[in-house]
Amino acid sequence: MAERILVLAVDIDNDLYTKTKITGPVVGRKDNLSAAAKLALADPQDTDANAMFEAVRRYDELKAKGYAVAVATITGAEKEGYVADSELARQMERLLDKFKADACLLVTDGASDNRVIPILKSRIKINSVDIVRMKQAEQFENTYFTLLEKLKEPHYARIVFGIPAVLLLLFAISYYLNFGWQLPVALIGVYLILKGFGLEDGLVESFRGLGFSIDRLSFVFYLSSILFFIISIVVASGDYYVAAAAKHGGLTVISYALEGFILLFPVSLVLYLIGRVIDLHNRRMRYRAISQGTYVGYSITVLAMVYLVAAWFIGQIYFWQLLMYGSVALIAGYGISTFSGAMRRRAMRLSRMKDKGVINEIGAYIGKIAEVDQKRGFILVKTEYGNTIRYDIDRVSNVTDRVIIK
Repeated sequence: MAERILVLAVDIDNDLYTKTKITGPVVGRKDNLSAAAKLALADPQDTDANAMFEAVRRYDELKAKGYAVAVATITGAEKEGYVADSELARQMERLLDKFKADACLLVTDGASDNRVIPILKSRIKINSVDIVRMKQAEQFENTYFTLLEKLKEPHYARIVFGIPAVLLLLFAISYYLNFGWQLPVALIGVYLILKGFGLEDGLVESFRGLGFSIDRLSFVFYLSSILFFIISIVVASGDYYVAAAAKHGGLTVISYALEGFILLFPVSLVLYLIGRVIDLHNRRMRYRAISQGTYVGYSITVLAMVYLVAAWFIGQIYFWQLLMYGSVALIAGYGISTFSGAMRRRAMRLSRMKDKGVINEIGAYIGKIAEVDQKRGFILVKTEYGNTIRYDIDRVSNVTDRVIIK
């Protein structure tokens, strides 16, 4: 047969490495049988081992029919999400460099098809999807023990046990400090906003990227940033209680608290951004490091306006001063953002983006850059199907050997 087929098993949560220390991709019939056997011995209830055995079986069937066929298993990461998706994409690209397949036969347990299939489709044609289902007696006990096994996995344990535990702890601390039920409810609301708008993963990755290590210079800036942030909260709390004791109105009390918080919070923010720039520069992510200047500009504008409005509300400045200082803050923020944008365009020019491959933030391949128009602020990407897609330059989040689009 002329068509070259890749039989592919996918372990998106990387149980293979977690339980057997075997890293993906696993290529070839012999290595897949060996890895599947080790995984089955480590955890007989793991469906990934059955998917690998099924992949080998389908490989044997196609081989007997005369197809040019290869079999492989790719793995993601224990924490499902961007990290797992990008690792799948990276391993898939390695496989296709070694085996120039025309189509793919995907073998999966069906648990994460909605995440895996779009990543694979951007790189190879999928002719068939084989879902492996465990044959089990339909009894309540089986469901019960299946749930118990799932709750042992860190991802599900954090959701089922971790979140309720944090909520109980918040209510206990609030009760002890006489803050009432409002503070825990407010924190729950903030979390739900982050979750609802898809900001949770980005925030977690941002904190992971802090790099708390005494061997790194950025550690000093991160630690100082945290200290100034704590001091800002303490100052804001003190101003809040002083204003409340003076029996001011609700908005006035909040204005005093905001003014006290913003007094030192910009220092915390700037120290954090300096640490980020140092880390990104050390990781050779020059383009992303330059982008931090845009955040500085936005932050200066927003924080200055909040501080000025609070000061005007409690009578510390006149309205004309609010307008004048607010205009200065807007001009300063705009100037910093414009300067950062100019530096980003210069970095693009030096990085020679034309003809570089373009991927999105989950690692899915889009195409190659056909044209860069810096004056009008867009790039043209030619896909592998011959289509041309136009993107604004502001959507470029990083430039290395490839261009990453938000």
